[in-house]
Amino acid sequence: MASPLNEEPISDLNELVTDLKRYVLLEIDDLAAQPPQRYRIKPVFPETGIAAIFGPSASGKSFLAFDMAGAIAGRDEWFGFRVRNAPVIYLYLEGEGGARNRIAAYRTQYGGASLANMRFVIESFDLLSNDPLSLSRTIKDAGLERPTIFIDTLNRAATGADENSSVDMGHIIAACKQIQAETGGLVVIVHHTGKDGTKGLRGHSSLFAAMDAAIQVSRYEDRREWALAKSKDGQDGLTHAFNLKVIDLGEDDDGDPVTSCVVEPLEAHSDRVKKPKMPTGGNQKIAWTWFSSEFEERYTIPFDEAVREIGARLSVSPDRRGERAREAITGLINRALLSLLDGSLSSPAFSPNPEPYKYGFGAGDKKTTRSSPKTGNPGKRETADYATAGGFDL
Repeated sequence: MASPLNEEPISDLNELVTDLKRYVLLEIDDLAAQPPQRYRIKPVFPETGIAAIFGPSASGKSFLAFDMAGAIAGRDEWFGFRVRNAPVIYLYLEGEGGARNRIAAYRTQYGGASLANMRFVIESFDLLSNDPLSLSRTIKDAGLERPTIFIDTLNRAATGADENSSVDMGHIIAACKQIQAETGGLVVIVHHTGKDGTKGLRGHSSLFAAMDAAIQVSRYEDRREWALAKSKDGQDGLTHAFNLKVIDLGEDDDGDPVTSCVVEPLEAHSDRVKKPKMPTGGNQKIAWTWFSSEFEERYTIPFDEAVREIGARLSVSPDRRGERAREAITGLINRALLSLLDGSLSSPAFSPNPEPYKYGFGAGDKKTTRSSPKTGNPGKRETADYATAGGFDL
């Protein structure tokens, strides 16, 4: 076989690259003229993509996910944020025995027809098989366009997978992207945090990186709160408290009461939201003293910096400083004194808390923003008009 080096040179480069795609080089005005980001819940979750709702066990994340699903299926707003309705497919893979009561409680709260635009899957489902393709075809055969698909929970949808493996997590992400691409909608996974809640989504870090948006749910005693931990084109850091309201569903065949819960949003300054308890342990007190000083100068602190600085102030052996610092920070998060979002810590006690506002869907909507200490007056609320920004999110 002749070597390519001995062959006649190619006179026309196009003969070699006929199968390669051509790229379009956009100018700035072309980019500014592109359609704006479309939201399913504005500005929380996009209309298409992959998102997550995650939190520790018993935090209320599945109730919150179900409430969001119900809002997308048939309500006008969710926690004050406007909703663009769409068909919803809910994969009820964990605790499916309680699905009947949860649905009954929701319909008691919002009406019998409130879930008419919602479909459920209670059969086993495996992301690491042909199930994603089968589900996508089933959805398309049903004529459901641009649906929002909830997978509750990721653990039950990937049984046997090593969540800490980059290879297995890569397959899980690819399967979610396949469902999203086939249906043209939004895939929302419900997932757990690990033993160390400060590390966010359980498993390999590639999962969080692949998300277009993510909500973190936390709980301290009966105080529950969700925070927008990631939003590629929106405003992360949004937080809202909520309660699980008990709904009486009557009695069972034995005469015992049957109940379930629905999500009840709480106002930011409601008396029903307990004030955070101040730290009592020695290491937590040292940590909180350092945080209190730092938050006077800035709103957010990188998590790794906090571990390093607090560890240096603890009276422990050098090899235990990082561990003890993490424990102290986790304790402050559990007391609702700190919030961890995308690798940065903040505190409700030191951050300005503007009044809740609503987002619309038009190009001229007004958006409330907060200036940083270095660029404006802390806590000052300003407005940015989307129409004057060339379609860009200011």
